[in-house]
Amino acid sequence: MNPDFHYYATYCAAFLAGYPHNDCLDIAYSDQFVDLCSRTLLSGLDAPLSAATTQLQLELMDTRTDIIGLQDITRIWSSFHFLPKDLKAEPPCACGKTYRNKYRLICGPNGELVRETVSLARDKGMQATGLAMHVLADTWAHQHFAGTPSLVINNTNYYFYELIPNREGDAKGDGESYIEKELTFRHSATQPDDLENSIYTSSLYSDSENSIMNLGHGRAGHLPDYSFIRYKYLPAWGQYEEIIKDNPSDYWHAFCQMVYAMKCLRSADKEFSCGNYDTESVAPHEETIRNIIAKRQADSSEDWKKFGESLSGSTIEPFDISKYQDEYRSADKEHKDETFIGRFILAALAQKSMVTNKIFTSGSKLAGYSIDYKTKGFKGMKDYKHLINYRGGGKKK
Repeated sequence: MNPDFHYYATYCAAFLAGYPHNDCLDIAYSDQFVDLCSRTLLSGLDAPLSAATTQLQLELMDTRTDIIGLQDITRIWSSFHFLPKDLKAEPPCACGKTYRNKYRLICGPNGELVRETVSLARDKGMQATGLAMHVLADTWAHQHFAGTPSLVINNTNYYFYELIPNREGDAKGDGESYIEKELTFRHSATQPDDLENSIYTSSLYSDSENSIMNLGHGRAGHLPDYSFIRYKYLPAWGQYEEIIKDNPSDYWHAFCQMVYAMKCLRSADKEFSCGNYDTESVAPHEETIRNIIAKRQADSSEDWKKFGESLSGSTIEPFDISKYQDEYRSADKEHKDETFIGRFILAALAQKSMVTNKIFTSGSKLAGYSIDYKTKGFKGMKDYKHLINYRGGGKKK
């Protein structure tokens, strides 16, 4: 998903869930910060590198794809952007353990790890809530792809068709027929997507199983991140059988589920469970929300911002990545955890430790080794911190 949904739409969902304006801003900020909290940023803050929730393109280009590098990549992308739906899933064909473990990392909504993610955020502040909403929303946008480099899982082929509603003005698409328009992919990261002519940027094809070109939805470009688009394609993991991805429906469900999840987190006795959506609270605004989601544009920020401000009557300030950095830098070591970024870091460490442990205890070492976060706390990250030191030239402890 893009900042329009992770920041502005999250603000709207938080307000409908009952949070006051300033808390909505903090939740939205933390949601969007997940896409920006890289090792490069953390290094500049002299903060724990193990708290990275994303990797910049330049960082990925420098990342080795040996087993240590692949585990590092998987820990980040599976924990925060491609949360596995079912770590016990069985592939639809006979296969070996290596393929099965990768198949089980495929992202999707309403899996057990979504419940764990939301539960982990309870009573941990707005930073943990925003981080959890990012992970939850991405399970809808990024479903059918896995947060580990894999040609046999994440590759697609030339068969890509956009499904454009044949009747304008109906954001829901009920009863509509669709015009199939073949998509064109190019591989220049400097050129913006051309929505009018259905020309999109995707990663280069690589026949290397573990190439970073085969990480997540790179082969499908930004299509999963656009709320308006419907398309059909052939995923490698599905033996190249057709799948239809309906983003307007998925984004609507993601929004309603965020409202429900945040209401659960605000309640002392209401536990989050999968498959629930607070359509009742959203119902008075359904037409507006569906119209924003379905509007054919690369960036819906202004529309979500306008809607959010109409809800709260307050100004939603633009996202500013530097907003909390001085607070963290100036805090002494004892009090860094009490800063905004410090609390975000703790939430990130907890989420990464939880997901890594779940993958490990499922019998897979694709995300490395782990111990139980619930019983051992952040010791589950201990080996990872040593690993960073070791790979950076320090002594292995």
